[in-house]
Amino acid sequence: MNTDANTCDPAQLDKLLAGDLTPGEQSRLSDHLDQCADCARRLESAAAAGDWWQAANEFLSGASLPLSTSSAAMPDAGADPDVARVLNQLAPTDDPHSLGRLGGYEVNGVVGSGGMGTVLKAFDQRLDRFVAIKTLHPNLAASGAARERFRREAKAAAAVVHDHVVEIYGVDEVGGSPYLVMPYIRGASLQRRLDESGPLAVDEVLRIAHQTARGLAAAHAQGLVHRDIKPANILLADGVERVRITDFGLARAGDDASITNSGVIAGTPQYMSPEQARGDTIDQRSDLFSLGSVVYAMCTGLPPFTASTGYGVLRKITDSEPRPVIEVNSSMPPWLDKIVLRLLAKTPDDRFQSASEVGDLLEQCLAHVQQPTKHPLPSYCRTSQPGASLTRLGALGATAVAVTLAAFWYSRGGDESTEQQPAATQSGQSEPFSFPPETAWLDQAEELQDIDVETRELDARSQRDFDYSVTPPSVNP
Repeated sequence: MNTDANTCDPAQLDKLLAGDLTPGEQSRLSDHLDQCADCARRLESAAAAGDWWQAANEFLSGASLPLSTSSAAMPDAGADPDVARVLNQLAPTDDPHSLGRLGGYEVNGVVGSGGMGTVLKAFDQRLDRFVAIKTLHPNLAASGAARERFRREAKAAAAVVHDHVVEIYGVDEVGGSPYLVMPYIRGASLQRRLDESGPLAVDEVLRIAHQTARGLAAAHAQGLVHRDIKPANILLADGVERVRITDFGLARAGDDASITNSGVIAGTPQYMSPEQARGDTIDQRSDLFSLGSVVYAMCTGLPPFTASTGYGVLRKITDSEPRPVIEVNSSMPPWLDKIVLRLLAKTPDDRFQSASEVGDLLEQCLAHVQQPTKHPLPSYCRTSQPGASLTRLGALGATAVAVTLAAFWYSRGGDESTEQQPAATQSGQSEPFSFPPETAWLDQAEELQDIDVETRELDARSQRDFDYSVTPPSVNP
């Protein structure tokens, strides 16, 4: 923006709405808006809501905490004691638009708070860019184990350099409290997207899952297991065009078992693998189960395992099968349900064996959905689920038998004779065929029909998959 405060610059209004103004630019724009009614009306119109304009006006005047990527994401710092303690530790600043200083960073707002720390939005004056700073909660900073876990998060994430993993700019410590610096990413988490919109479209599910698998493959190549893959740890930069995995706070090298205490289960229950829920040794395939749970949530709007207590969730993860995706959301293709079910296999050996394998498969599926005539569905997805066609044919056969038997009996003209025919008296002559009572035939026919109906109901999903495998669609599903 021109340094002249009297100059109108619509581009600066767009940057304000996107949260991309530096503190100095915010101050100059605030002065300009106080004097220019045209720009004020233009900003209000662009924001499309008077309450947003009021919040922006308070923000520019320093009357409230600055906005993050979304005002809905801003936690109430006064209601969260952990956030309040973090803010109280900030050093004083001369910048009226800053909450305080943390090292060489001007803190502009609070992005969120979790079990380990608080994430702040800050401005790096040296490099003229916004950053996200994750600070360890002050009450945890006194714990050597917590500090070690926090440092491990930074070390683990810094070792993974990939487009779909949030990079680490630096790690430092102030007053005994460590913090790490990351890029500030515009966009919401996948969890917020699901909370606001519910299930996603097929192409969005595949895009997010594919990029997440690629990021996991990069982490696994460094010998790391993330341990906490869930929608809240998947950031959607610029909509769903670019996925970034964050929060390696629970990640550790596969052979490092010295820090997590025995009997303590680390992770988020609804997205844990069965082996993680039992406290067993885990490897990279545990992350694949969690990825399957995330894909299930994207397809249905809900995690695959839910219960009223954490213990109940863990029991379902280890002992129960989830309801098939296409029974919850019939708009999803059967082949995607097949991929999810394999990711959610209870035994690691029954899942896909690497994130790279999953990423390759999902990439091919996405290409098919986007250009079905150019890119065929992968052969794995075209194969019907085991037993689907046989079960279906068996059900049809049961119907045929029932109808045939009933027709045969009634074709006899309703013969009510139920007595056994006398046995042959001559030696070597075969015994005549005897018919059971009429009610017995009817009972058998009805039983076979009941079996047919029940089988078809239970096998509806497999029948759809069978039909798809026989005649793949030639248009976008």
